[in-house]
Amino acid sequence: MTRQISVILPAYNEGAVIAGSVRETAQALADKDYEIVIVDDGSADDTAAQADQAAAENARVKVVRYSPNRGKGYALKQGFANTTGELVAFLDADADLHPRQLLTLWDVMERERADVVIDSKRHRDSKLNYPLVRRVISWGYFSMAHFLFGLPVHDTQTGIKLFRREVLEQVLPKVQIEGFAFDLELLVAIHLYGYSIAEAPVVINFVREETRPLPILRASLEVAVDTLRVFYRVSC
Repeated sequence: MTRQISVILPAYNEGAVIAGSVRETAQALADKDYEIVIVDDGSADDTAAQADQAAAENARVKVVRYSPNRGKGYALKQGFANTTGELVAFLDADADLHPRQLLTLWDVMERERADVVIDSKRHRDSKLNYPLVRRVISWGYFSMAHFLFGLPVHDTQTGIKLFRREVLEQVLPKVQIEGFAFDLELLVAIHLYGYSIAEAPVVINFVREETRPLPILRASLEVAVDTLRVFYRVSC
């Protein structure tokens, strides 16, 4: 049965928050014909048990799991393969982004007749509460991506996005990155195929304890290397 909207929640070791994320997503979309697809990306904690419990409580919740951990991009692809929605949303499962913001993206999509809507931290109406080190890294990555690809957007990495189904059906098989640079490669491909991308304001409330800068910088370096791989493929 085709749904109005499918929401994919990629989850890696999110056992502490996944049940709450599912409940809040269901509440936000209560007036819509929705489904929620949790993708357990090889978690080592109790994400699987919490996801199964959420599915037992709500028949509109599906659970996809595999092992070992493969990365956000791979998780989103596996999630999409299990969706039926005319619209498909990506939403981080970590509770930093409240799912009610999906309704804002939906409104922007209808108003601007866009094929894709992404939340942008650089939108003038965005409200941001997250650590300085992440702000600096985000600015640096945007500058790099804008210089290399000239995308007509101001943010690629915010973890909430809305797509018309046909966009992902055409473009997703072309995306090769499985890690966090997946978002960038996907948007580059969407732009090259000529689909329209609109931006919406985002509210970010960083609720997790900040980790040490070194692991964050190491992860950022890995994303930067993957980004250069995307640039090489696009340029060839």
